[in-house]
Amino acid sequence: MPATIEIMQTDITTLAVDAIVNAANNTLLGGGGVDGAIHRAAGPRLVAECSTLGGCATGDAKITKGYDLPARHVIHTVGPVWHGGVRGEAELLHSAYRRCFEVAAENGVRSIAFPAISCGVYGYPMRDAASIALSAAKEAVGDNPLLERVVFVLFNNEAAQVYRDAAAALGIL
Repeated sequence: MPATIEIMQTDITTLAVDAIVNAANNTLLGGGGVDGAIHRAAGPRLVAECSTLGGCATGDAKITKGYDLPARHVIHTVGPVWHGGVRGEAELLHSAYRRCFEVAAENGVRSIAFPAISCGVYGYPMRDAASIALSAAKEAVGDNPLLERVVFVLFNNEAAQVYRDAAAALGIL
């Protein structure tokens, strides 16, 4: 049975999935937005493990335990800062999602939840980011038969609607 792709508005730190994705910065040591929320909810052992990883390049991903989260793992990825689309942002964002799915497959993850990577303080336009995220999910579902559930978790109704519209345009929902 093919994986389901869902779009919801909720707190990503409350989801009982195999892995949640952290929209991290290059240090992996915590920050604002979803990154800070995940670090707070996971507890101090998360930053301790992250400090052993040597950071993360933009467009790459690394995995840790979930610690105090209901999720077993956190996959940390670094999306690009938006500079008007002239610095390879689309390719870097697609790479961030692709690497998350690769790391998930390597670690037996069957259910994964994503925030809107790069759409907060990094300023990536939500509509463009949603198309990239959902395209990557559609590819991953086709490539990974073990994947059962992909959830996109948005911070408000407007963002969730942008994702629903992008999913409809891609024939996903």
